[in-house]
Amino acid sequence: MHKAAITALLLSCTVPAFAKTHKFNYAQPCNTLWPAVKDALRNSGKYGIIGIDNEEKTASYNIGGFLTGKRINSVLLNVIPSGCEMQVQSSYSGAFNNDVDDFKKRVDESLAKLSAPSGPSKTDTPEPNQPAAPAADKPKTSPQ
Repeated sequence: MHKAAITALLLSCTVPAFAKTHKFNYAQPCNTLWPAVKDALRNSGKYGIIGIDNEEKTASYNIGGFLTGKRINSVLLNVIPSGCEMQVQSSYSGAFNNDVDDFKKRVDESLAKLSAPSGPSKTDTPEPNQPAAPAADKPKTSPQ
């Protein structure tokens, strides 16, 4: 029984050797989705960026750590008639991690954050009503 448990554990760690491409369609154009992809990669604290190509809209990155091992994934965007297709190639989806769905979730969160209307800027907000300035003293004129 002990050997079977160890064998199952080792097999679960070796399954990641087969990369698979996952495709997700978005209604937004790729020029809108790409900043969200970069934001997810740069600001989530989960990824080490290997390379980003803004012209081709591709990125390679690593994820993982001591217990689960470092894994290299990639993402690319393709223009489609209905918007944009995001392809994520990952070599891992195991019992403890789901790299593809975790990445998509972070991209969706970044897209929502970047698409949210920002609050009014200081220049858009009218100044509160100020009390009227006292009228300047008019020169006194004497009747003629």
